Amino acid sequence: MSRSSPAEAADANFVTHASWLQRRHAGMTVVERPDLALIDSGLPCDTFNFVCRARLGSDARDRARWALDYFRQAERPFSWWVGPTDRPADLHDLLCAVGLEPSETELAMAADLSPLRVARPSELRIERVRSKESLRAFAAVSAANWTPPDAQVNRFYEITSASILSADSPLWLYLGSVGDAPVATAELTAAGGVVGLYNISTLEPYRRRGFGTAMTLQPLLDARERGYDTAVLQASRAGVGIYERVGFRPFGEITEYKPTR
Repeated sequence: MSRSSPAEAADANFVTHASWLQRRHAGMTVVERPDLALIDSGLPCDTFNFVCRARLGSDARDRARWALDYFRQAERPFSWWVGPTDRPADLHDLLCAVGLEPSETELAMAADLSPLRVARPSELRIERVRSKESLRAFAAVSAANWTPPDAQVNRFYEITSASILSADSPLWLYLGSVGDAPVATAELTAAGGVVGLYNISTLEPYRRRGFGTAMTLQPLLDARERGYDTAVLQASRAGVGIYERVGFRPFGEITEYKPTR
């Protein structure tokens, strides 16, 4: 476990989650400086384009405008994530002043992995994504979080497939299936001395059957076997109950900002 606070460890983990693949592919850009991280997938999809980990100083307004101008000139959507350790204290007001607005706020949560126990519905099979075929299925389930399904999600995983499937990838993807049907996903990112959970999703017809809990637990159990003792995540209102039952507890909030229309 990292000796840093849960919020600082979560920041480091999120930057790896958001940028590790983009650093490795032509047409994608990562600008990481002490005061800011900007990640551009090159795709017209704010799911993979971020600004985060703000540690802004006296030139905070200029730096915020620089980030906005970058994506405006690229003509790509993006989101700016603000967590408990981001600065300055009035960052909300600053972002609103330069043309952003809050879109969604989620709970930042952390859990001790030592008391976890296996809990999996017998009908659900969970496997690590280790082949292009499984990765395509993972992408299709992930894309179905949007209506209609977001083709850019499929495109991103197609472009980055070699890196995702490489032995040194800190992004561990999981696919849950019922019979031959892929129905659920999870991603675990190992970075910052902790593991972070992302992309926990279940196709609508298969919800309320314990699949979300199972997809949360399996990556964490694997991480514990690798020596990790702490996990972090961002919980939507709908997911808080699941994560609390697993053992997660809140330590702050994370707000997503997007450009005003």
